Amino acid sequence: MSDDTTKNSPGPVLLSDVLGTFETLWSPRIVIRVNDYDVRVAKVRGEHVWHVHEDTDEFFQVLDGVLDIRLREADGERTVTLGRGAVFVVPRGTWHKPHSAEGASLLLFEPSGTPTVGDRHDEVPGHVDASTGHELGS
Repeated sequence: MSDDTTKNSPGPVLLSDVLGTFETLWSPRIVIRVNDYDVRVAKVRGEHVWHVHEDTDEFFQVLDGVLDIRLREADGERTVTLGRGAVFVVPRGTWHKPHSAEGASLLLFEPSGTPTVGDRHDEVPGHVDASTGHELGS
């Protein structure tokens, strides 16, 4: 799969193939772009970091495994659990912290250039990639 796939979409992309090209956790790969959005996949396990995206919602779909997303909302904290095939949107301005005890593979939609740790965040631990996603093959 060439980097041209992420830019020009010359043909279908199998997410399972893309997920087979990397092992790094919490380090999304940009599969393709749609208008000004990145379609990203990520492998996750353990804790991410509390963070917030001030100006954009964040779309999650679990491709495999289970993902818990802790949310800080006006009336307190709650956890949303997503199993395989489930989708969820974290509304802009909502502090959240994804976690997967056993590991999961995710599909994410975010505006291009959106940092993985949001606009504001707690201290970023070494296992979390504070990036805007990585092109395939990088």
